[in-house]
Amino acid sequence: MLRHILLIQFTNTTREEDILDIFNVFHSVQKKIPGIKAITCGLNNSPEGLNKNFTHCITMDFIDNAARDVYLPHPDHEELKQQFVPMIKDIVVFDYSL
Repeated sequence: MLRHILLIQFTNTTREEDILDIFNVFHSVQKKIPGIKAITCGLNNSPEGLNKNFTHCITMDFIDNAARDVYLPHPDHEELKQQFVPMIKDIVVFDYSL
């Protein structure tokens, strides 16, 4: 299994409603693209203060690397990016095998 992590800093103009909407779009992708086992989204609530201005996280669990490789160029992912990328001030993408 592979975990795909997005640490996100949204732009100052991104509203909380926009963030909830994009989280819903991510969740809908799981039904459209095979090989995605789970998607979670959330707001940082760590008291440590080490988030370096990244406020939100999305994790996606894929059955394997091949499933992630299908997801990346998939038309539904490309459509999601059209909505998501304009909201991003900064992002870290990190994948690892479970």
